[in-house]
Order: sequence, then C-alpha cells, then structure tokens
Amino acid sequence: MRMRQTLILIFLTLLFSGVYAQRFEGGLIGGFNATQVKGDLYSGYHKPGILAGAFVQTDLAPAVFAGLELKYSQKGSRNKIDPKDPEPEKYIMRLGYVELPVFFGFRANDRGSVVGGISTGYLIHAKEYRDNDPLPEEDWHAFKNFDVQPFLGFQFDMLNNLTIDLRFAYSVLPIRGQPGENATSFYWLNNQFNNVISLAAYYRINTRY
Repeated sequence: MRMRQTLILIFLTLLFSGVYAQRFEGGLIGGFNATQVKGDLYSGYHKPGILAGAFVQTDLAPAVFAGLELKYSQKGSRNKIDPKDPEPEKYIMRLGYVELPVFFGFRANDRGSVVGGISTGYLIHAKEYRDNDPLPEEDWHAFKNFDVQPFLGFQFDMLNNLTIDLRFAYSVLPIRGQPGENATSFYWLNNQFNNVISLAAYYRINTRY
C-alpha cells in the first residue's frame, strides 16, 4: 500500500508539473485490452478488459520523446466455448493491476510514432471462476504481486490533442508458477505469463506552446 501511494504521489507531481511547465504535456488514457495467459490450457485473446489512467511526456529531441503513465489495467484469461460441446467447461481468470509504464517514442512522420518501454504492475485483485462459480479454496493458488512487462507499440495522432495507441506487452517474470512444494523438473513449463494487446486513446489536456 505504501509503495502504491508513493507511485501515485510521484506521478501526480509530474502531471501537475506538466500543466505549468511548457516542456511537458499530460492527459488522460482510456481504452481496452485483449488478453490471454501463456501457460494455461486456453490459447487466444478471449479475455477483454478495460484500461484507464493518465500520462505525462516530454520531448528529448525533435523526433524523440519520453513519458510516464499511471493506469488501471484488467488482464486474465478465458476459454472459448465450443458450441458443439454438449457440456462445455467455462473458465475465466480476472486480474486487475495498477501499472506504472515508462516509455520512449520516435516520431516516424508528422502523425505516426513508434513507442517502447517497460511497465511495472501491482496486482490489486484476482479471481478465478469455473462454470460461473469461484474456484474452491483447495483449488486456488495465489498470484504474484508484481508483473513486469516490456512493450512495443504504435501511435497515430488523430487530432491535435487526441492520439490512438496500439500496444503489445508480454510478462518477463511469471505471474504464477506450478502449485505445490514438490515441483518436478518440468516446473517451468507451467509458469504463467500475461500476454496483452491494448488499444487506447490518449487525450492531452494541456499542449506545449
């Protein structure tokens, strides 16, 4: 809790600095995730989620910029139901993170940019359901508190104060490993990793002169 409060304080300080210092610009983020978890039994980006937050950024050179974000992001996994299966098994994993991404960008032209960076996330809630019911306590295994995801994406300036961001991210540390104390030599095969495609709108509330 103390760490989250510190991160929020740092980010708000940068955001308000962006409002008053013309070197910076800041604004709001809103969008959606398409997610899956590598290492479970269900492949495909079948779990939707929302993302929302704020950002600040500044130019380092005419074609290079850097920024910082603070956002809430929903991730997880869901199996795709086969309509031909007479008794389909329903499963859903719902994860919610507070994330602090740091990024650098390169402007390829007047409207398009390539961005890349790393995001550190803190898990604030996690639930798993099977056949619409929460997993029983004996089947539940806790997730790790932190998630680290490098990401690569593309931005397109729709308007002077509106940018569309398409981003791909993948965990470099497992969010959960194989349960049990007597792990076999194949333990790493069962580690789970977040795999996310996000599409978001970035709305700038202040613009550099």
